[in-house]
This record gives sequence, C-alpha cells and structure tokens, in this order.
Amino acid sequence: MSDKTAPVLLSTSSVYPEPTAVAFELAAKLGYDGVEVMVWTDAVSQDPETLATLSGHYGVNIGAVHAPCLLMTQRVWSKDPWERLRRAAVMAERLDAPVVVIHPPFAWQRGYGRGFAAGLDRMSQRFGDIRFAVENMYPIKMARKGFVPYAPHWDPTDPGYDNYTLDLSHCAASNSDALAMAERMGDNLTHVHLGDGATPGRDEHAVPGRGGQPCAELLTSLSRKRNDFTVTVEVSTRKAGHRAVREADLAESLAFARQHLTPAAAS
Repeated sequence: MSDKTAPVLLSTSSVYPEPTAVAFELAAKLGYDGVEVMVWTDAVSQDPETLATLSGHYGVNIGAVHAPCLLMTQRVWSKDPWERLRRAAVMAERLDAPVVVIHPPFAWQRGYGRGFAAGLDRMSQRFGDIRFAVENMYPIKMARKGFVPYAPHWDPTDPGYDNYTLDLSHCAASNSDALAMAERMGDNLTHVHLGDGATPGRDEHAVPGRGGQPCAELLTSLSRKRNDFTVTVEVSTRKAGHRAVREADLAESLAFARQHLTPAAAS
C-alpha cells in the first residue's frame, strides 16, 4: 500500500442549519479534501450546476453525493425512490463524485424493497464509475418497543451489498460493534461516516472522540490495510449557536481523522 491516506470530506449536513454553500466555504477554510453533498430540501443541494460552480469557486472537490432518502426528503426530485437515486447518480456523474450514499429501503416501500438489490445492480451497470454504498441504519423505539423501519434490515450486511457506508453514529444508535460490522463489510467498505455517539436509540453525530465509538481504532485499522475508501465527517453542529463554535468542532473532527489515518498512526 502507498503512503497516500484516505481523503477526508465534509458533509454539507454538518453545517446545518446553515445552507449548503457554507460547507464549501468552511471545507476550503479548514483544509478538508472535499465535501459530501447531502441532497435535501435546500435548493442548492439539488442543483448540480450550482454545486459545480461552488466547487470551482472554492477549489473544493465533491467526493460523494448522499441520495435523498431521509423521511424529510421523500418528495425531493420525485416521490419515486428509483428516480431520486437515478438523479443522485446523474449528479454524481456530472460532479465526478465516485460515491453515492444510499439508505436501505423503508419497510413500507414494499415494491422498492423487493427489487432493491437487483435495482442497485442495474444502477451500477448504468453508472459504471460510481459506487452505490448502502449505509447501516438503526432500529427506533415507538411506545417503548423496538421497531425496525428498514427492509430487509437496518444492517446492510444482512443480506449484503457490493459497497457499504459505515456510519459510526448509527452504530451507537443500534448498539452495534462497529469494528465487527467493518469486518463483515470487508473490502466492500467503501465509505465511512465519521461521527460519534454513546446512547443506544439516539443518532447523536457527535464530534469523534466525544462519544463511546471506536472511531480512532476503526480509522487506524482500515489505514493499516488499505487506502481505497473515503471518510466523511458527518457531525451535528446545529446547537453550536455561533459560527466560531461550529468551525472549531469541524476543525477538531478533521484533525482527529487525519491523525488516525496517517501511516504513522497505522504502523
């Protein structure tokens, strides 16, 4: 393996409630390797031409596109989940982003769920240079009972896909062993969402090192073996209250990632 380390991206969701454009500004200012665009209700996040302009203006690469598959984005672009995924892939292709992050289907999306694996195969054939990386999610509690809102499971290694996104905050929320999940994903682990958490049932997206997840161990372990993956800092700064606090959290997250991805840390 070469001494080159995995690139560290900044998720545009990490600057919320500030708009998508702010992520490009802060990524450039803080020295991130690029951004991951979360496609959501912000019109800029849905427009590949505006995103390309921002990328050029700030000199910031777009390394991944997160398809609109949250509850709040079920009507972004289209009510049809396949059309949303297709448009995310078209956007990624236009922006030279090699990864599209996608969640498992919701349990109530029966038709989409039944054809999900086969549909991803077709998408992969159509967009040959793009990896569709299915993200691990988590069960939720309703009326004090556990409920799995995804089909066939919140853990994408059951049934298994060609590419994965490992989200450490979601590991905390699902009370999962992140290192064991990474082992199951193996070389198909394409992308990491770096955040932290300490409370089962809560998706905290804390700054790495401020929760109970093995963030450092995971990055170091992966770096010992390979560098053909990307890392996106996906943390919540919505309670920061001030731009300076948000910047400090994002700078700390980047420093954490770089520290544990370096060959020295991985030796």
